[in-house]
Amino acid sequence: MLLKAAIFLDYIGAIGGGERVALMLARALPADIITTDVSSDAVKRLGYEDIRIRSLGETVKLPPFKQISASLLFAACDFSQEYDFFIFSGNWSHYAARKHHPNLWYCYTPVRAFYDLKEALIARQPNAVMGILAASWIRAHSWFDQRSVKNLDQVVAISKTVQRRIEDFHGRSSQVIYPPVDTRRFQFKEYGDFWLSVNRIYPEKRIDLQFEVFRELPEERLVVVGGYAEGDHAAKYHEKLVKNIPDNVDMLGSVSEEELLALYERCRGLICTAQDEDFGLTPLEAMASGKPVVAVNEGGFRETVVQGKTGLLVRADRDELVRAIREVSKDPQRYEEACRKRATEFDSLIFIEKINRLIRA
Repeated sequence: MLLKAAIFLDYIGAIGGGERVALMLARALPADIITTDVSSDAVKRLGYEDIRIRSLGETVKLPPFKQISASLLFAACDFSQEYDFFIFSGNWSHYAARKHHPNLWYCYTPVRAFYDLKEALIARQPNAVMGILAASWIRAHSWFDQRSVKNLDQVVAISKTVQRRIEDFHGRSSQVIYPPVDTRRFQFKEYGDFWLSVNRIYPEKRIDLQFEVFRELPEERLVVVGGYAEGDHAAKYHEKLVKNIPDNVDMLGSVSEEELLALYERCRGLICTAQDEDFGLTPLEAMASGKPVVAVNEGGFRETVVQGKTGLLVRADRDELVRAIREVSKDPQRYEEACRKRATEFDSLIFIEKINRLIRA
C-alpha cells in the first residue's frame, strides 16, 4: 500500500541543510510539504518547483513573534484526514503533532536558545528590558516546547551530537539517521584560488572568525555563500559583517544551486567554523566534490571530517585555523580520494532507505 505522506517544515526562507533535506525527501517519498513562509525564489534556485508546497500563512517578521506565530499556525492546523503519515522537520512544526499521527520528528536540534544557549541569548540583548523580555519568552515557550515533544511518536536525530541534546533536554531516546548528500550531483573540476564557506549568516556560524583568519592569509581568498531570512535574529550580525569585509573575502549572499555546485567544483577547500554544529551538511558536499575541509573540532563536524584524511579539525582559534588552511593548501589533492569515499557513506539513497523503513515499520 502506498502511503500518502506530509512533511511539516518551519518555513522556507534562507536555504540551509534542513530545507534541502526536507525538499529532497518530499521528492523521494513522494510527499507534500506543509509550511508557513515560502520563498518561491529559494525553491526555484534549488530546482524543486515540482514539489507541492502548502502554506499555512505568513509569520510575523520580528523575532520572537516569528517563532511564536509559526508555532501557533502549526498548532491550529489539521490535515489528519488527508495523509497517512506525518514527518516534522525543524523547531516549530512539531506543534502540529498533537493532531497528526502516526508521526516522526526528524530533529536537527532541540531549540538550543531554550536550553544550553539560553544565557547567551539573553546576554546578547541590547538592554536590560530586552533581556527580561527574552527571558520571559524563553520560560513560557520552552514549557510549550516540552509539552509538544511528548506528542511525537518517533524521534530521529541527525547526529550523535543532537541525540545527546534530545536526551538531555527532552528525556527522549532517539536513533540517528544522518542527513544525506546526493553524491551524483557533485563533480571535481580543479583546486582553484579560493576557499569556500557555505552557511546561513548567523552569529553561531562565526563568520567573523573566518574574516579574522583570512586577514592573516593575504595570499588566500575566501568566498562566503549564504543569507538569512526576514525575521531571523541575524540581521544586526549581517549588518556588522558587511561593514568590515577583508579585501580578500567576497560575500555572495544566496546563490542558485548551479552556482553553488560550480563553486564546490572549483574551490580549494571548505572552511567551517560553526559553534557546536548540529551536523553540518556542507563538509559532505565539499568532500563529494573531492575537496578537503578545515573545520572547528566541535559538534557534528567530528562525525563527518576524518582527521588528517579528509581535512583537519582544530580549535576555534584564529591562529590554529590559519595554520590548518596553510597546511591543507600545500597539497589539497592528497585528500581527494578519501573525501570522495567518505561522502558515499552518507549518500541520499542510504538515507531514503532508512526513512522509508521507519515509516513502514
